[in-house]
Amino acid sequence: MKCFWEVIPLQSKTKTLVAMSGGVDSSVAAALLLEQGHDCGGVTLRLLADGDPAAPQAAQAVAERLRIPFHIFDFSEEFGQAVLRPFAESYLRGETPNPCVDCNRSIKFPAVLARAQALAYDSIATGHYVRREFAGGRWLLRRAVDQNKDQSYFLYPLTQAQLERTHFPLGGMTKAQVREIAEAHGFVNARQRDSQDICFIPGGDYGAFLERFLGHVLPPGDFVDPEGKILGKHRGTPRYTLGQRKGLGLALPQPGYVLSICAEKNTVVIGEEAALFSREVIAKNVNFIAVESLPQPVRCLAKIRYRQKEQPATAEQLDEHTIRVVFDEPQRAITPGQAVVLYDGEYVIGGGTIARAS
Repeated sequence: MKCFWEVIPLQSKTKTLVAMSGGVDSSVAAALLLEQGHDCGGVTLRLLADGDPAAPQAAQAVAERLRIPFHIFDFSEEFGQAVLRPFAESYLRGETPNPCVDCNRSIKFPAVLARAQALAYDSIATGHYVRREFAGGRWLLRRAVDQNKDQSYFLYPLTQAQLERTHFPLGGMTKAQVREIAEAHGFVNARQRDSQDICFIPGGDYGAFLERFLGHVLPPGDFVDPEGKILGKHRGTPRYTLGQRKGLGLALPQPGYVLSICAEKNTVVIGEEAALFSREVIAKNVNFIAVESLPQPVRCLAKIRYRQKEQPATAEQLDEHTIRVVFDEPQRAITPGQAVVLYDGEYVIGGGTIARAS
């Protein structure tokens, strides 16, 4: 009797290097490809010079159980320059960056593909929950079957060349099925909990990380209302983000929310929640997947954060690197530094980094 995971189709059976984080998803991705006839190897990326050794140890244990070659690529220097430094600089500009998008754009796909090719691998694979298809002469990125795990939002920067050589074996599965496969294989991480933290800030304390990275204490400044009246003192602008209410430490007659962050003046503007809503987004560093460009405005669905449900909108390309997205209904706390991603149904059209909203 065939197992359900043996019928998931892939484009080809090749020599494939699987990016293995030490978690259950990438471990199962390697197992699935092996069962479908791929000649697999595993690789863990060392992104931090002083990173936790538990993840590569878990990945290596799975690779040994699967009897596949295992590599460790040290990208700590590249990660520092392409992800950590832009992350810190973005916060210092008053933005809220998305380092997972930057890592996918700069490290996980281009750098791993280049190193894989040097080791004579034809393609790579990851444990992302997303589907890849080829239609109309283009590689397409499609939302995962498991809507609660879909990660297409983070993968909009992928190029056609990268998609052509990347497998996503988990896109047609649920998390429960993935754990079932891991248990059937006896993987040590079969019941490992999913991490909700950014990999280089395991405790979620962004301010403490930035102080260590920058080598100095974040300067305190003023909370002000929209008219400039001082309401209290903040502990450094990077500790706050648009829409935030909790953790402000202010005693106000009515609930106060972070409306904007002015890095130049070192102030955080506090006001009523109604002022957080806007309809128009300008996004930079745009990448398209489903199309080469947008020669005219298009109706689409769009989302401004990972866990948001897609909203009806109209998108227009302003120049090679810039789009304007106008939502049908005002959206709450559109945050510079985050990504706006466009969808045509289940398919990713493209996306970009939010520069401003109005």
